[in-house]
Parts: sequence; structure tokens; C-alpha cells
Amino acid sequence: MSSTVISHGAAHHDAHDHHQETFLTKYIFSQDHKMIAKQFLITGIVMAVFAMVLSILFRIQLAWPDTDFPILEVFLGKWAEGGRMKPEFFLSLVTIHGTMMVFFVLTAGLSGTFSNLLIPYQLGARDMASPLMNMLSYWFFFTACVIMVASFFVESGPASAGWTIYPPLSSVPTSIPGSGLGMTLWLVSMTLFIASQVLGGVNYISTVLNMRTKGMDLWKMPLTIWAFFLTAIVGLLSFPVLVSAVVLLFFDRSVGTSFYLSDLVVQGEILPNEGGSPILFQHLFWFLGHPEVYIVVMPALGLTSEIISTNSRKPIFGYHAMVYSLVGITVLSFIVWGHHMFVTGMNPFLGGVFMITTLIIAVPSAVKAFNYIATLWRGNIRFTPAMMFAIGMVSFFVSGGLTGLYLGNAALDINLHDTYFVVAHFHLVMGSASIFGMLAGVYHWYPKMFGRMMDTKLGYLHFWLTFIGAYLVFFPMHFMGIDGVPRRYYTFTAFPFMDKWISVNLLITWAAIVAGLAQVAFLWNFFASIWKGKKATQNPWNSNTLEWTTPVEHIHGNWPGEIPTVYRWPYDYSKPGHDTDFIPQTVPFSETMSSNLPHDFEGNEEAIRIQEEWNKANNREVKEG
Repeated sequence: MSSTVISHGAAHHDAHDHHQETFLTKYIFSQDHKMIAKQFLITGIVMAVFAMVLSILFRIQLAWPDTDFPILEVFLGKWAEGGRMKPEFFLSLVTIHGTMMVFFVLTAGLSGTFSNLLIPYQLGARDMASPLMNMLSYWFFFTACVIMVASFFVESGPASAGWTIYPPLSSVPTSIPGSGLGMTLWLVSMTLFIASQVLGGVNYISTVLNMRTKGMDLWKMPLTIWAFFLTAIVGLLSFPVLVSAVVLLFFDRSVGTSFYLSDLVVQGEILPNEGGSPILFQHLFWFLGHPEVYIVVMPALGLTSEIISTNSRKPIFGYHAMVYSLVGITVLSFIVWGHHMFVTGMNPFLGGVFMITTLIIAVPSAVKAFNYIATLWRGNIRFTPAMMFAIGMVSFFVSGGLTGLYLGNAALDINLHDTYFVVAHFHLVMGSASIFGMLAGVYHWYPKMFGRMMDTKLGYLHFWLTFIGAYLVFFPMHFMGIDGVPRRYYTFTAFPFMDKWISVNLLITWAAIVAGLAQVAFLWNFFASIWKGKKATQNPWNSNTLEWTTPVEHIHGNWPGEIPTVYRWPYDYSKPGHDTDFIPQTVPFSETMSSNLPHDFEGNEEAIRIQEEWNKANNREVKEG
């Protein structure tokens, strides 16, 4: 048995052991990080289903632009009179789909779920630094979701300025129908969402810095925690900038200011606004917008690191390099936003600076990809559904990341900007990669969340249909973009040069429908397994990290009594000389003398001396590397 110490939270735990909770305090307004993680996850899943349905609707329009579908009028009413979707509603679907996927699913659904679940668990904390702030974070997010969905029920329709809400469509309420009340609701929803992210970010950072158990120094933290910690820092520094952009947008819409407006004519009427610049909005938006890419991707990378190491039964390759690459991505993410604006008339010298920083950020990303491959190399791989999705995440991260090198080059981006090449790139590297990382996390930590196992066969079915479907949807778009096909166009039949792509649009749409139906298998597996799944053991994957030392049944404070002490890093898998292929972080080195290596002791001379004496007494020769 490993020795333990009384945690700083033990007294708090004991004082509340017999606290009786009502249904409301346990399941609705819970302050328990485990329940809040479930709330974020299930809300994120609902938003993902909603966003997926929107994408299927506008894919149908693109595949069959001149066909009437009477059933559309049944569901969409005046927005599809006669069974044909209106152009302004098509843009609304694209806008809300992008908003929900980027912010509500891939940001809140991913970070909100796994930061809440794993930070206290893997660091050895009773709960988050501020459980109340944690609860408020979820309810701000939930309210934001409700308001965004409610925008579909206003008379003028939901926002339709694209998920980037560029002025003047977003700043002049009379521009198009979606610029009215629907746009206002979008701005209110996003403001609440950002409040949620700031509350959560402060909580995550505080917990990582202040609530680690005894022995858990920074270099013993799993890569998941490093990823969540740095993601919270990025969000805390960048999300408030979008708030400032939104506030100025409110002023332009309601007060008559001209931060983003100048020399505009709407329906033959010259607006009085002068002196503003829509480029200012782009700078403010993309100062968040590009860090947002890494706010989405870094948690997925952290989850993938843990899952690949666990299921390869190997230590993660280059742990320190992986941490430094995350730090590098965090720093560089703030100085690359201008590559979204190469076509705005940017000074060529400034464009060159942004191009260089954009290409440099590929280096830490490549470090992570190579380290994943090296970890997999000659590993004793267990192909669990979580492992399949983690490997799929690496595949999308590499294939989508390579196309970013083209878009990061100013000379090439001018030709590819606002084409389907951009859609293909960010849906692979940001959308698909992050979704696969999130799904890998769901399959891997489902036993810890619900005490049950998901069905493996359904997991494999879900993986293969989704993996193949995603590539069939997004890979052909690269070629469309190279041919100059612009994104966000309502119909391709109006332009003769696009006619040759109608058959490709058919393929993409059918692939999207099949991939969408594959999610039914996941939804059934997820919700049915909560009640019908096989009961989980305490450590079903034979993992090393602390969350698997807690009981299967959730208890207040996570651990009964004392919190275990941490002695080693979390990746001691298949260590030569040990009788099992994993050594939990809570096992002291005194219990693993036959497998200890000099670097394990981190320069502790007393421990090194004891180990050397044991090696001599047992005729053990130790070779590093």
C-alpha cells in the first residue's frame, strides 16, 4: 500500500460527510465538479446534435439547389415556403452551426466537461477552488445556449452574418432580416458564454496552482492537466477582447456610434455614420478567434496524450517536449491572428510578420504529432474505442494541419481565402480533430463519470462511420477551393464554372448524412449505458493517474478519508523489472526497487544512494536510455 497524507481538504470533507442533498442541489444546482462535468457534457451533446441537424439542412440545399422538399416547409415554415429554403435562412443556418460547434460544443462541451472532471481528480483535490463559481459557470453557459436556440423563434430569424459576425451585416440592424433581433440575441448569448468561460478559467487556474496533493509537483502532472491549465490561460487573456468587440457592436447598433461603420448605403439610403472601420472589428475578433483554435484543440491534445500512452502501454514519448510544445502554442497563438486578414489591405511587411509566426507555430504542433507516433511505435496497443478515436484525432490533426501551411502563406492565401479550401482546413484540424479528441475522452472516462462501461462494438461502428464520413465530407473541399469555389454561397447552379462540382456536393452531402446517422449509435450507446451498461471496475484501463484510485461510486470529496500522496510521474507503463505493466502514481519508489531508474528520483541524493545500495546488494546493473 502507498502511504498517504491528510489533504488540506480532509477536514472540509469530514465536516460534510453526512450532508443530505436534495434533488435540486445534487442534480440541478450542483456544486460538485463531477456533476457539473456531466452537465457540461450532456448540454454539449444536445448542442452538437442541434448544430449537426443545421449542417444537414444546408448540405441538402447545396446538393439539390433546384429541388423542392415540401417537408422543409413543415419544419421551417416561412423560411422554406414551397419547400425551398430562402437564401437569408441558409446564411442563418451556417452562422448558428458555426457558432454552436466552435463555442458551445468544442469550447464549453470539451473544456467544461473534462477540465471539471479531471483537474480535481488527477491533481488530488476534493473539488474545484470555488465550487460556487463552477456552478455559475455552467448556468451562464446553459442560459447562453437557450438564448441562441430561442433566436430561431423570433420573427426576423436568427443571426445571419456568419459565425464571425463581420460588420456591417452585424452592426446595421436593417441590413438583412438576420441583422435584427436575432443578431441581438446572438450578442447577448455570446456575452453570457464568455462570462461562463472566464469564471471557469479562473477556477481551473486557481485549482491547478493551489490545490495539488502532496508530491504532485508540476512535472508530475498528467499532460491532460497541462493542456487544461494552459487552455484556461489562453481563454482568460483572449475572451475579454471579444467582449470589447461585442460592446462596441452594441453601441453601433443601438446608440448611433461609428466604431465599425463608415460610408454605408442601405437600400438606397446613405447612413450618417462616418469614421469607423470594419477592419477594427476583424482585429478584435481574430485576437480571440485564433487563440480560440487552440482553446479547442489543446484539451483534445491533452486527452489524446493520456489515452495513447495508456493504451500503448508505453510512457509518453518526450514528456518535457510535449509540455514545452503546449507552452509554445500558448505563447504563439496570440501573435498569429493577422493571417485571417491577409486580404484586408494589410501592409505587406506586417503580413510577412504574421506569415512567419504562423509557420513557426507549426513547429510545436509537429512536435506533438511526432511524439504521438513515437509513443505508438512498437507499443503493445489495445484498440479500445477511445484509442481508435485518439488515433483518428492525430490523423485529422496532421492532415488538416498540413493544409494550414498553405493558408499561412500570404501569397497563397490571397487566392484561397474564403474558398472551400478554408472550410476543409479548419473542419479537419479544428473541427474533426477536436471532436475526435472529445469522443476519445468520453469513451475513456465514461466509467469514471457514470460507473458503467459503454458497448465496445457500437463504439467501433461509431468510429469507422464517423472517421470515413468526415474525410469524405471535408477532403474533396480542398479541390473545390483550389478551383476557386467560394464558401457560403446558397446555390452553385447560378455560376457555370461551378457546375462540375454539383456531383461532388452530392457525395459530400450523402457522406454527411451517413456520418450524422452514425451519431445515433453513439447517442444510444451513451444514454443506454448509463443504466444498462456493464458495471465498471475501479481501474478498468489499468491506468496510473489519481482519478482511478477513487471509488466507482461518487462520494463527496472524491476520496474517503485521506488523499493519496504522489511519488512519480503518470506514465510508468511497461517498466522493465516490474511485475505488472503499470505503476500508479501513488506507489512509492521503495516498493519498486527492481524497476527504479536514476532519473526517477529527480536529483534526490538520499533516494539515489539507497537505490544504488539495493542495486549492488542484488547484483542489478542499471543502464539509462
